[in-house]
Amino acid sequence: MTDRRHDPVTGAPQRTGTSADDENVVDLVGRLTQQGAHLAREQVSLMQAEVREATQEIKLAVGAMAGAVVFGVAGLGVLLMGFAYLVGAALENLALGTIIVGSVTLVIAGILYASGKSKVDKDTLKPNRTIDTITDTPAAVAGGTHTTGGRHDH
Repeated sequence: MTDRRHDPVTGAPQRTGTSADDENVVDLVGRLTQQGAHLAREQVSLMQAEVREATQEIKLAVGAMAGAVVFGVAGLGVLLMGFAYLVGAALENLALGTIIVGSVTLVIAGILYASGKSKVDKDTLKPNRTIDTITDTPAAVAGGTHTTGGRHDH
């Protein structure tokens, strides 16, 4: 008959009266299970941090794009009018002056928009460090890698 006791650290039931090899295997499986659960929790935490970081970058990019819209509208209302009259008077053709000034203003607005849009690309939302760590995990368990998390070569 086996005597049942509990491990003082983990509280897991232990059997006495069995062979030492059985106890070692049970202990190893228990530790492996705990480490696997800990690794899973760490991966979730890393992914959450990366999503928060990507969200912050998106907010900044949207702010830059909104700024481009505000300045585009303000420039369209004020500068177009003044420059169109000046260029039109210099060319002695008000319509041509208005077209030239309007075109330049739209090009500037397009540059501002493209600048904000370039900050929001498909890699911004991709949790690269988490993917790298998950990719390295099987090798790390086998002892075949020296990395301790995400790669820094991106």
